[in-house]
Amino acid sequence: MSEAEADSFDPKAAAEEAGIDLSHVPDWEDSYLDKVSDRLMFNYDLEKDRSVSGERFDLFGEMRIESEKHFIHPALNYANHESHEFLFARRVTHPTVAELERLVGLGHELADGDDWFVADEEHFGTDFTFVLVANEVPADVREFVAEFSDRTLIKFGYYGHYEVNLAVVAPDEEDAVASQNADVAQAFTLWDDVRQTEQRGVVARVLDRLRR
Repeated sequence: MSEAEADSFDPKAAAEEAGIDLSHVPDWEDSYLDKVSDRLMFNYDLEKDRSVSGERFDLFGEMRIESEKHFIHPALNYANHESHEFLFARRVTHPTVAELERLVGLGHELADGDDWFVADEEHFGTDFTFVLVANEVPADVREFVAEFSDRTLIKFGYYGHYEVNLAVVAPDEEDAVASQNADVAQAFTLWDDVRQTEQRGVVARVLDRLRR
């Protein structure tokens, strides 16, 4: 067995070995998205065919992380923080900058409401990440996504922040582009093998930020 084969990670096999119940994880008829869900299912609560403000998404995911520090005893905790990520992914024939700009607007619309997170002293951050799965990544789309950055402080950061992230993936071309903090885009690059040594992933990086 080669080193690559030894290090490759089979998420379903790992779940079965650990006795984790996967019955709540949907199955996608789209084989690509179904394989992507295998990479996401340990960190995200997943749904199929989610509609939000008139926009339909083939795959929706929600991740919530809570962090707290203890003083002597767990009952004496402080510095409690919450971090969220909402993932919206769908297939499109031809991605455009205009569509991405519309999704950015949707992210801000969701952040302005009260249904997605509560902005208070315990809120650390919320990410709205939009992924388009396409046949190709046009040059103007690649440039727009690669240069995109959109983080908004809430009450000058006292109530944390929210951020909009973008990614466009062309699986048939084994091509992808993502904005700087769209870490979850790695789950969509199936041609890049997920290795056991790389499993810290987005959750560990978020926890690292929460512990600072």
